[in-house]
Parts: sequence; structure tokens; C-alpha cells
Amino acid sequence: MNSPTQKIGQTTEEIAEHYLMQQGLVPLERNVHFKTGEIDLVMLDKDTLVFVEVRFRKSSNFGSAAETVTRSKQDKLIRTALLYCQKNKIGTPWRIDVVAMTHNPKTALEINWIPSAITA
Repeated sequence: MNSPTQKIGQTTEEIAEHYLMQQGLVPLERNVHFKTGEIDLVMLDKDTLVFVEVRFRKSSNFGSAAETVTRSKQDKLIRTALLYCQKNKIGTPWRIDVVAMTHNPKTALEINWIPSAITA
């Protein structure tokens, strides 16, 4: 059974995926696991493979959701993306995006999509 935190994570990933689909991206995989870490979403933007890190914050009182992607987390995402490309023999361009979501009582959910947020 999923914990409340896992349910929130799953829901925010679904929202992010739907949002990115509205922007023209095509979903390929969700929750890809390797020894090096996890990639929340794998999508395609024209001819570019897109690895997506989804972050959620209940409020921005202690910083934005995007600010929670630490240097350590960025390094893990880069290693995991490289491993994904190696294992799947990916030769196309790729990038790592962040979708940061914050619950705002006045406007409901704020979604901030940051293409190429993390670079190797």
C-alpha cells in the first residue's frame, strides 16, 4: 500500500505528464529505476529525449520546489540519464527538465516547467 507521500508523488507525476503532453511532449516511461537513481518521467520532445524530475511543495514558505533539486540530486539524475541512454542504446539528443509544482491556496496549483534545467 502506498503512503500518503507516495500518493502525492504519483499524483504530481501524473499532473506533470499531462501538462507536458499539452505542451507537445510524448510520454515514453514513468518511474525508471537504476542503481544510480530514479527518473520520474521519460518523454520525447520532437527528436529530443527528455528526462523529467518532478518536484512538489505544499507551500513556498521555505523555498520553491525547484530549489529542492540539490547538486547531489542533479548529479544522480545526470548519471541515471547517461546509464539509461547507454542501456537503451540512445543516440539522439537528450536533456533533463524539471517540473516544479507548488500548492498555492489562492491559485490552486502553480506549475513551473524548466526545460534543460540540469546540464552535464
